Amino acid sequence: MVAPTDSDTPHVVVTGGCGFIGRAVVRAFRDRGARVTVVDREPLTVRDEGVTGIQGDLADPRVREAAVRPGTDGIVHLAAVTSVLRSVEMPATTYAENVAITHELLELARTRGVPRFVFASTNAVVGDVGGSTISESLPLQPLTPYGATKAACEMLLSGYAGSYGLAACALRFTNVYGPGMSHKDSFIPRLMRAALHGTGVRVYGDGRQRRDLVNLADIVRGILLAWDREYTGRAILGSGHSVSVLDMIDAVREVTGRPLEVEHVPAPEGEMPAVVVDLSRSERVLGYRPQVSLTEGLAEVWEYFVEHDREKVPE
Repeated sequence: MVAPTDSDTPHVVVTGGCGFIGRAVVRAFRDRGARVTVVDREPLTVRDEGVTGIQGDLADPRVREAAVRPGTDGIVHLAAVTSVLRSVEMPATTYAENVAITHELLELARTRGVPRFVFASTNAVVGDVGGSTISESLPLQPLTPYGATKAACEMLLSGYAGSYGLAACALRFTNVYGPGMSHKDSFIPRLMRAALHGTGVRVYGDGRQRRDLVNLADIVRGILLAWDREYTGRAILGSGHSVSVLDMIDAVREVTGRPLEVEHVPAPEGEMPAVVVDLSRSERVLGYRPQVSLTEGLAEVWEYFVEHDREKVPE
């Protein structure tokens, strides 16, 4: 077999490629033989001649222009302010980092002939729908600056797709978990740290609020499907199976063999009662079908935590 040349090897730009999801996306594209340019504020730690790292802030035009070169086959845009709390405290910063930078990247895609743009969005764009099922057809009604900036980016993608023919898609992730998240402070890492150290965990309200937990491997699979199909539009990537917080705790008890004592505390204002998603459109337009069960995925995360116990987040 003749080795591919640079001209016929896909070139992918991954923003936020040093992050939890980004690292997995970079690995997946490299496994296919693609050349990858990673743009991140953190230094690149991967030693791979097929991966180029550009360390810097995407707000800097020199960083963006160094990353998105003519001949780039697509951008997977993962970098963003993702904290709802931070977005409420710093709405102007959230706008600048989420919306303004996305627009600048879309402009580079337009002017430099980049055909694909895959954007990491969220179901927070539809706001609180109670216990109703979330689908792509619901109106955009975000309740936080974070959700609002993601909704604004979805509109930008739609405009660039309609006006310039860019294959731009917004993939709305549910709660992503998987190996490599020991530094994060979301609920699954908290449960794992509690199991490791024999401490308890705090639960908001009665713990019956439901969430859709999707494994990192399924998210990466969905991104690759959208890339391959040059999909334009919106699609939800989740597990399609919502579980209560109490069910999550029971599942972690099962895979870790640890008791995990629970302390119930008052729920904060705005705590959503449920996240229930409809994946029928994603299956139809992308061929997306989640494959990793919650128990299987949690067991893999537990194994990672046991091997890489890094308490980077203060209690």
